[in-house]
Amino acid sequence: MAGRQDGSRGTAGAGGEVWERELLDLLRPGDPDLGKVTAWLARTVDGTAGLLDDTGALLAGAPAPWDERLAGDIVTGRIAAASRDEPGHHQRLVRVGHPRPGASGVLTVTREDPFDRRTADIVTHTVRVLELLLTARERASADLRLARASADLRLAILQLLMVEDTVSARRVAAGLWPGLLDTDTARVYVLETCPGERDRIAEECLDATRGRALVVRCPAVDQHVIVVAPRDAAGDDLRSVTVRRPGTFLGGSTPQALAHTATAYGQAVSALAVARFRPDQHAVYAERTHPERLLDPAALHRWSVRLLRPLDALAHHTRAELLATTRLGLEFPAVSAAKIMGVSRNTVRARRERLESLLGADLSDLTDRAVLHLALNAQAAHGGSGAADPAPVPFDELLTGLALRAWAHGLLARLDTDARDLRRTLRVWIAEGGNAERAAHALGMHPQTVRDHVRSAEPVLERQLLAAGGDLYEVVLALLAVGDLRPPALGRTNPDRPDAPVHG
Repeated sequence: MAGRQDGSRGTAGAGGEVWERELLDLLRPGDPDLGKVTAWLARTVDGTAGLLDDTGALLAGAPAPWDERLAGDIVTGRIAAASRDEPGHHQRLVRVGHPRPGASGVLTVTREDPFDRRTADIVTHTVRVLELLLTARERASADLRLARASADLRLAILQLLMVEDTVSARRVAAGLWPGLLDTDTARVYVLETCPGERDRIAEECLDATRGRALVVRCPAVDQHVIVVAPRDAAGDDLRSVTVRRPGTFLGGSTPQALAHTATAYGQAVSALAVARFRPDQHAVYAERTHPERLLDPAALHRWSVRLLRPLDALAHHTRAELLATTRLGLEFPAVSAAKIMGVSRNTVRARRERLESLLGADLSDLTDRAVLHLALNAQAAHGGSGAADPAPVPFDELLTGLALRAWAHGLLARLDTDARDLRRTLRVWIAEGGNAERAAHALGMHPQTVRDHVRSAEPVLERQLLAAGGDLYEVVLALLAVGDLRPPALGRTNPDRPDAPVHG
């Protein structure tokens, strides 16, 4: 058979060099493209070509009649090839090996002219190329399945840590990453980038930490990568990632017990808000003063134990689930908290309602949320619940310390340089539960103006406010400390009758 009469590329060239070179070009690195190979084969032999799997389903190229008996003999290896020759219709069926056992395919090539030695050679060499591409595709698919399974396991470990189930988390991690969680404490880091870059950033984090940290694509925020790092040096490793990538930010927590991973995560998200305003693109939660550090530790502990005492009657795992869900629920919307923990939104809401009932709290009230956030931070810092104190400190008295009041006045004074009275807007917006419409009605301004004022206060205070979380609760505590907000009922309740306010 000579070349195609239309002058297109085909078998022309001494010794078949042209078609061999063209076929080799189809093996260049990249995505295995079976369709390009079958299309090339059809053009080169001046006919049609199709690759079918062991069931007769078309994988690439042109469809062809499927003879169940003949194809079965080829697929099972009883025969390697078969041919059909009729006037004006000549067909070759050749077995194409597949890396998966029992999954061999059939290459069907049909042309009007009989197959000569050259076209037969072309078909034979094409079969080898298809087998190589199928092997490469199967290997890539296996690698992808392995990567997804590994990512799912890392997420499962994180979710176990979030609910304080460190025993199960260590057990799951030990099988694939021995020694990863053989530690009492760890830091949590959150990297933020654009969603399209997140997979690449996650891989860079794995490389930078050399597999000695738990790297998870956040299930709730498409821009975030979460890293649980037992080693202090991991912070430097991760900062090297942000240095190489403008627009990527890093927030880190203080060292926390593994059982307090949820607390560390909230700290990392809080630090991330600060990192957005910094030229070096990173921040650590310990880098600024936080209100709980300015309170008498013993008094703060007694107060938090008293506040959370109704939870002590619960089974340990139930209490841990409620507290972990509440920590995340104070930082994120119910939908995001549910994704992070791997539970349903209804579960998150049910746990929240149960905790509200036990503590007599209203978590739609920002002051209640700030008070509960303070109590949970105090508990995490102290290592858990403690014995009841005969003379617990009322919440109001906690706020009267000179150090706390000095910090609060200093923080809020930053807002006084703006002629728009951001402090007044912020106070009313918080009193209205963070609702811009209600705050606008109370202030006599447009809701968008309220949002603009709150947004303008964020870089001044170096805290993220519109997304309710630890940053906002610190500002709430500052406003409570200076008397700009009324103290909430939560925190001043009678420990024996949670819904009864304390008198005198």
